[in-house]
Amino acid sequence: MGRPAGLHLPAVVQNGIARTAANVDKAWTDADLAGLLGTVTGNSVTAMNDADAAGVAEMAFGAGRDRHGVVVMVTLGTGIGSALFVDGRLVPNTELGHLEVNGHDAETRASDAARERDDLSWKEWAHRLQRYLRTLENLLWPDLIILGGGVSKKADKFVPLIDVRTPLVTAQLLNDAGIVGAAETATPRS
Repeated sequence: MGRPAGLHLPAVVQNGIARTAANVDKAWTDADLAGLLGTVTGNSVTAMNDADAAGVAEMAFGAGRDRHGVVVMVTLGTGIGSALFVDGRLVPNTELGHLEVNGHDAETRASDAARERDDLSWKEWAHRLQRYLRTLENLLWPDLIILGGGVSKKADKFVPLIDVRTPLVTAQLLNDAGIVGAAETATPRS
């Protein structure tokens, strides 16, 4: 096989196989991502959840570097992705964006897509996002929450409006974290 390659998808990915397809075509469910891309490219492929990939990058090179304890990466975009780390080790496929908050799947109310769909002001959306983050806090008691995803480049518009007890930081790699994390996982440092 050729050079190693990394792939990330908004799905639960186990052993290179997509088990869900929350915000992509349902045809990806049960697809052998690593096998398909490996066959097409001739490379060895590592496939993983997109939020997990973003979290790997932030833990290695960004806002979570050298952080111990419980760290939660939350990616905000079409949905809400999550990556959970305990003392730097990934707990894969957490899917915490699907927690029920006030009777709703969290990502239907607090994702960036929900902000746009419902035409929310930054303040209104920050309030919804705060409810979600407080739910995470009460379940996991994290030592750090990292906010990433597409909307992270606009963090100055909403992060100052959020009041949570956990230190809250923006992803340093912004929306590129997933790409960096997929590459890092495909070619781990020795």
